[in-house]
Amino acid sequence: MYRFLLTPRWWGINLFVVLAIPFCVFMGTWQLGRFEDRVQSHEQAEKQPDPSTRAAKPLDELLPVDKVTSGRPAMATGTYGDQFLVPGRELDDRQGFYVLNLLRTEGGKALPVVRGWLPGTASGARVPAAPQGVVTVTGDLQASENIHSDGVDARGGLPEGQLGMISAAALVNLVDYDVYDAWVTLPEAEAGGTGGAMKPVPAAAPAGSGLDLKAFQNLGYTGEWFVFAGFVLFMWFRLVRREAEAVRDVALGLVPEAGPADGPAGGKAGPEDSRPEGAGASEGEAAAQDLAGKTPETTQGS
Repeated sequence: MYRFLLTPRWWGINLFVVLAIPFCVFMGTWQLGRFEDRVQSHEQAEKQPDPSTRAAKPLDELLPVDKVTSGRPAMATGTYGDQFLVPGRELDDRQGFYVLNLLRTEGGKALPVVRGWLPGTASGARVPAAPQGVVTVTGDLQASENIHSDGVDARGGLPEGQLGMISAAALVNLVDYDVYDAWVTLPEAEAGGTGGAMKPVPAAAPAGSGLDLKAFQNLGYTGEWFVFAGFVLFMWFRLVRREAEAVRDVALGLVPEAGPADGPAGGKAGPEDSRPEGAGASEGEAAAQDLAGKTPETTQGS
């Protein structure tokens, strides 16, 4: 009864099932592993002390920025150079902008330093000037932003002197010197500006260290892959059952096997062929008798 499974058509179906189910299980397991990693990172972050309370270290010792060094106090010495305003940044449920200056270090590289936050719009805003001369700053280390970071404006077309994303990639076309692939935010911002005293910008938690929406998306994808694997297996059993029932019905004579249809020249029987035998001849004889009964006169008159 199940010899149909060896036909070319079913070889293709069986091959798809054999490949699809392990692939779905692998993808579901991988997504589950991603979710477990995020849970573990979240638990480790809660056990560790607040990074901002740890002792400050030179900037070069904390690079590159990762989940361990993100938020750690970093020290750098240099002179302030170019200044940019970063619009569209929210703090305490208010819209405003960051005041960012590039600190030219002794090695020639520049470190983006967020000196503080001011409310309002960045266009035409007056902000306090950066300190002059050689300064040593200590700020909470942060990784470069990307298009998925909160508040980032990746559309471009900002006025001169404004920056949509704090990253070395965004600054490479705005300055003619190298920029660190990181930035710091001062824990105590400077006073001044049209909006009053600048407020310090708190350091953000490192990406992937908390149970955010992405973590639960991984868990949801895990369920989807496992459900799809079960659906493939269910549909395969259903198709096998339908095919087996069709083969059984043919074997019992409940359904005629497919073959050439009866009719003229092997074609299907038409409407005339479906009439009872002799029906066509009877109609012809009746017409002939009717015509013979007519007289010449009536034939001429007609």
